[in-house]
Amino acid sequence: MRSENMLNEIIEILDNPEMKSRVDQIVPLLHGKWELQIMLEVCRADVLRFGEYKKRLPHITNSVLTSALRNLESWGLISRTQYNEIPPRVEYSPTEKGKSLLPVCYEIIKWGSENSL
Repeated sequence: MRSENMLNEIIEILDNPEMKSRVDQIVPLLHGKWELQIMLEVCRADVLRFGEYKKRLPHITNSVLTSALRNLESWGLISRTQYNEIPPRVEYSPTEKGKSLLPVCYEIIKWGSENSL
């Protein structure tokens, strides 16, 4: 898509109050430090447990990870499956909606690898 066409489409979306409110809902996902990284990890592995996230993202705290996972679940981007076992086991996996975010992540990562701020 040409830049001019893309810009016109962006303007059209942002001029529509209903569409703009949908766009505004994704701002927390893009604003958060960890949410996109968590999404990339769960899409890469398909299923992850809490401890596996901690290994893959060693600098994240338990409380921040818990909060980010809850956010992603509430947004419908990941699903949480709890198994009634001892010890308890919880697994996280991407939803179809979450997987549809991968092309956007790809473009952001690609742009970042080609540009520095």
